[in-house]
Amino acid sequence: MSKTKTQFVCSNCGYISPTYLGRCPNCGEWNTFTEETVTKDSGTNAKSTRVSLTGGRVEPQLINEVDAQDAPRYQIQSAELNRVLGGGIVPGSLVLIGGDPGIGKSTLLLQVSGQLATLGKRVLYVTGEESADQVKMRADRLQIAANDRLYVFPETDMTAVRDAIANLKPDVVIVDSVQTMQESDVDSAIGSVSQVRGVTTDLMNIAKTNNITVFIVGHVTKGGAIAGPKTLEHMVDTVLYFEGDKHHSYRLLRAVKNRFGSTNELGIFEMADGGLQEVQNPSEIFLEERLKNATGSAIVVAMEGTRPILVELQALITPSVFGNAQRTATGVDRNRISLIMAVLEKRAGLMLQNQDAYVKAAGGVKLNEPAIDLAMAVSIASSYENISTNPRECYVGELGLTGEVRRVDRMEQRIREAAKLGFDRIVVPQHSLEGLDVPDGIEVIGVTTLEEALKLAIPK
Repeated sequence: MSKTKTQFVCSNCGYISPTYLGRCPNCGEWNTFTEETVTKDSGTNAKSTRVSLTGGRVEPQLINEVDAQDAPRYQIQSAELNRVLGGGIVPGSLVLIGGDPGIGKSTLLLQVSGQLATLGKRVLYVTGEESADQVKMRADRLQIAANDRLYVFPETDMTAVRDAIANLKPDVVIVDSVQTMQESDVDSAIGSVSQVRGVTTDLMNIAKTNNITVFIVGHVTKGGAIAGPKTLEHMVDTVLYFEGDKHHSYRLLRAVKNRFGSTNELGIFEMADGGLQEVQNPSEIFLEERLKNATGSAIVVAMEGTRPILVELQALITPSVFGNAQRTATGVDRNRISLIMAVLEKRAGLMLQNQDAYVKAAGGVKLNEPAIDLAMAVSIASSYENISTNPRECYVGELGLTGEVRRVDRMEQRIREAAKLGFDRIVVPQHSLEGLDVPDGIEVIGVTTLEEALKLAIPK
């Protein structure tokens, strides 16, 4: 016997309510509840178990007997994707890729499919949004070579997808997208919370039990989060976000969760006619349009994972017209701007309380590490004093509330990146100079206080 009941599920966050609500009490969104029918088995409490494609079941195993060396990572041609994934594709992993519509998710995965097929891996590309002809047209545009190991399967029924995986026994499965897939035994609409959760659970069992790598594409909400229940991100091994403005050519790929590597890595691509191209030297891109003798500009050497990147921080300080001064930020934390301006006012004598501040990280990159504090303070002071900084100078350091410049990590890598791009001088924390191997052609100056740094950067 089975019991049937009705429940209402928020399509934005997955909150479940026994009655319809106009506003979700969990996420605060309006008109997001959809009705779903839930069937519970009142007989035996049969629980789902992981079953391989050959019919074998997972059994308990001593950890000393587990051999983790049989399946090394796949090193594909895309070095940027390899870096973000932590060194390559892990067999048996479940990877979720999210991003705005038209940002390049399907393009990236189709290119990855071609690269994996070239390496001899059997790839099944499941598409629920396009026909096989449309995928072939895009593959021809991306100049993906014909290969007898790349299969295209336009299907939305998970039963048919499971049968195809059992017949082909692929090494990699790509599902585009998870919101278009449907579990036949789940009584709800395609794209609902229950469907997304059921499809992802099925794909996770297939990946873990059969050592098949699965990539799934997830739609995003208007707030930028991946649509569906939050448990979706907890179930997968890696969550990648594709960022960027679709009106510009550069795309940023970030890992916000990674069980097999760092979450601080950043991959940078450029959308061209032939698909996504890797950007080998992103620092030159972020600095190529910098104006000479511009006020309110300072260069910082930021670390994105293991990669140093030079980024221009721009600030515009103007007298406030209204009673309360505004603090506007793009690419940096707004609260950090308020903190640094308070330190500048208290420790450097700059009257900023009646000034509006607009601070931006040029190039569309987002910076959140403490090492950008000094460059941000220099750019704000430069705009306030209307004095330009040295265009061949960059700044690295964290600011304390007492005005001290605190040490940051990976200083040697930052200095080498600045020297490689032709900078003559870099201002760093004094305590970070111990044991450094400074390359030729660049002067490294250590400072202990914000006041010392401003005297060097903005001579009056």
